[in-house]
Order: sequence, then structure tokens, then C-alpha cells
Amino acid sequence: MARKSEYANEYVHILKTDKNCFKAALNFCEGYKDFMDSSKTERECVKTIIELVESKGYKAFNKNAKSLKAGTKLYVNNRGKSIVLITIGKESLDKGVNFVISHIDSPRLDLKPNPVYESDEIAYFKTHYYGGIKKYQWPTVPLSMHGRIFREDGSFVDISIGEKDDEPKFIITDLLPHLAAEQEKRTLREGVKGEELNIVIGSIPMIDLDEEIKDAVKENTLKILYDSFKIKEKDFARAEIEFVPANKATDIGFDKSMIAAYGQDDKVCAYPALIAELENENPNKTSVAVFTDKEEIGSEGNTGMVSDYLFSIMEDLADIVGIKVRDCYRNSLCLSSDVNSAYDPTFADVFEKKNASYINRGVVLTKYTGHAGKSGSNDASAETMAKVIKLMDDRNVVWQIGELGKVDIGGGGTIAKYVSQRNIDTIDVGVAVLSMHSPYELTSKLDIYHTYLAYKAFLLND
Repeated sequence: MARKSEYANEYVHILKTDKNCFKAALNFCEGYKDFMDSSKTERECVKTIIELVESKGYKAFNKNAKSLKAGTKLYVNNRGKSIVLITIGKESLDKGVNFVISHIDSPRLDLKPNPVYESDEIAYFKTHYYGGIKKYQWPTVPLSMHGRIFREDGSFVDISIGEKDDEPKFIITDLLPHLAAEQEKRTLREGVKGEELNIVIGSIPMIDLDEEIKDAVKENTLKILYDSFKIKEKDFARAEIEFVPANKATDIGFDKSMIAAYGQDDKVCAYPALIAELENENPNKTSVAVFTDKEEIGSEGNTGMVSDYLFSIMEDLADIVGIKVRDCYRNSLCLSSDVNSAYDPTFADVFEKKNASYINRGVVLTKYTGHAGKSGSNDASAETMAKVIKLMDDRNVVWQIGELGKVDIGGGGTIAKYVSQRNIDTIDVGVAVLSMHSPYELTSKLDIYHTYLAYKAFLLND
């Protein structure tokens, strides 16, 4: 569907292939923008998903269930930071399942365990960046504060400050050009250093007429936090606090054909996967939609794909129906629902045009990622590529092939390799993104819509 001829590299704009889908894409992306604004972090994303799926009849999975009825919809909440949705199919699990796995964490600034300090009557938070960022992009960007803090008594408070118009924002300062001669001698990579990503949080001191207060601005800021949330400075050691851009998802261009938003890597795949799963009624094969954490730092930890949380759930399902889980895996297919870097004409020299992905040319099938000689890649087989391409063509989904830049320029990875290690055929399928890993990434509404069509076709595939 994506080709204008039989020459493999001649992909074209979606509207030259599916000229009537623009209105549908615009409508679909209104829900996507709402999702992005309510789900800035992985915790918020899981909360949003649970509220939605419970309203659609999903029930918490009981591993001690005696049977699994076709059409049953289940979910598993993994520590509030990743979630698995399941629709039981008519076929036995040993015939395989259809996995769609996206990640819901994004590059950001995390607070250090002891973050609060004062310097020259300005109060700051110390940060440690999470994932791959260009550090120079983060100063002077309005930031919002999100996360969970546990108090000494065991209670906790969830915090979101800076998303509403009447709430304060936060910011990292930068040096004015008039005084930046030495800074500008740094490499771009070191233009702003990690220890310079300090967030301004206050400038008013606590006043006591009877005695001078040390670090009075810090103390006044901590008092505001205590009055608002009943938290103390030492409680930050029991916290997960993230700072993310406070910008809302917004339309871009006179034609409103694109969306700019923070965290589109990888929620631009998570949302289409979520909607496709919600609409997946009575499939032949069981569907398993996973929204996972920690991909941006290597999928580590017990909420990332390196852990066994998903595969333990699969073992529980297999035990209930009395099959061996390895039989399920060998007959399964997984769409690793992750983004690719869209060709950027402004920085054309890092792309190999014949094998790059482009905005407005459909969902991207990425055979391999990795570094240099495909190191760290899943590298989907010819059989897997043929199966997925046939599915796209049969269901009139506009698709393209994509590669992450020229050989030896750089590289990256996805969760695909961790799934394929379980003997599951896996391929990366997702949206092309401009300005990836920046505070405000850019995508095409047409691509988002056809990615939804791709996931829906896959989950409904007989």
C-alpha cells in the first residue's frame, strides 16, 4: 500500500495512497493529545490506562483462576509503573498469542535523593538526567514536577505541579550570550553539563526578626512544601520525582497535520496500541498489550522488559489452561511498538535516504536496530518480515521500511531483543519521529492513525 511502484524505496505520502483518511486521523489524534497531557510519566500513564480499561470491563487478573473464557478482558498492574492488558482468544494458548509491547517512560530529569540546596539566596533542586538527552536543550524550558513521595509514617502523596495554568512552573537557567565566550568553547555535548541541570524552585527567604536563619530561602521553600504536602526534606530519599516539560500537546503547521508533545517516544505507539487493544473483541488468538517501563535506560529493573514480570504472567496463563508456556512462545508474534527517527532534511547527512523513514509515509517496519554491526539488535527474520508486510498489505495499512541512520553514525535499541530471547518472533513497528528525545518531539497525525490501523489489523489477524 505504501509504494507508488514496485521499486522498494519509492514510498509516498499517505494521502496519495489513502486520500480519505485525513479527517479520521485528525479525530483520532484529539484523543491522543488528551492522553499525552494526562500521562506525562509512567505512573500517570498506568493510572490513566487502568481508569480507562476498568470502564471498558477489564478485570484484574487472578492467577488462581480455574479457567479462561474467550473474550475475557484482564489486566495486571505491575507496581504502578507498567501494565499488561489481555484479551483471551478462542484458540488455545499453545497456538500462540499476539503481543504488542510499547514503553511508557521517556527521557527526563529525576531528582537526586538529597536534592534541595540554596546558593546565593536562590533555592534549587539537584537532578540526575534519565535516558538519552541533549542536555543543552533543557535549560530555559518550563518544567513541571511529577511523582510520589513517601512520608516517615508510611503514607504517601502523589505530586503534579506545573501542568495547570494557575500553577507555578520551574526552570533551569542558562548563561546569556554576552558572557558565554568560555561556555561556547565547549563541545555541544558539554555545552551544559549534567551537574548544571539545577532547577530553580524559590527565591523568597524565611524571615525571623529575632535571629538570622541559615539558608533562609531553602527553609522557606521547604515550609511551602510541608504546608502543601506534609513532606519534609528527608522524605525525598523515599521519593520518585520527575521533572518534565510543562508544555501541552499541540497541533503544528497551518494545516494542523502534525503534533508536538513531550514523551512521544514512546507514547505515540502506546496510545494506538491501547485503543487497538480496547477495540479487540473476541479474537481468535489471545492478545497481550504491554505498556512497560525503563526502556530508556536499558529496560532494567522489575518494571522493565529485562525482568520476568511479563513472562511470569504468561506462565500463570499457561498453567491455568494446562499448556507449556514454551509452546505458546514459539507460535507467537510480537510487535515491538517503538518509534524510529524520521528523516530530517535539515540534518540530512546522518541519514541514508533509501532506508530512512519519513513522516507522512505510514507506520515504520524496522527490521533491526542496534549499533555498528547490528550489535544489540533483534534483527527480524525474513519470515517475520514477510508475515507482517502481507498483513499490512491485506488490511490496506500504509507502511514503510526504516533504519536508524547511516551505518556507524550511531544507533539505538528497543525491547525487541528481550522478547525474542524467549523464542518469540519479534519486529519493531511504530511511528517516525522528528526531534526524538528532545523536550518537544514532532510526529505526523497520519502516521499515528495508520500505526493504530496496523496494530488493530495485527490484533484482529486470524
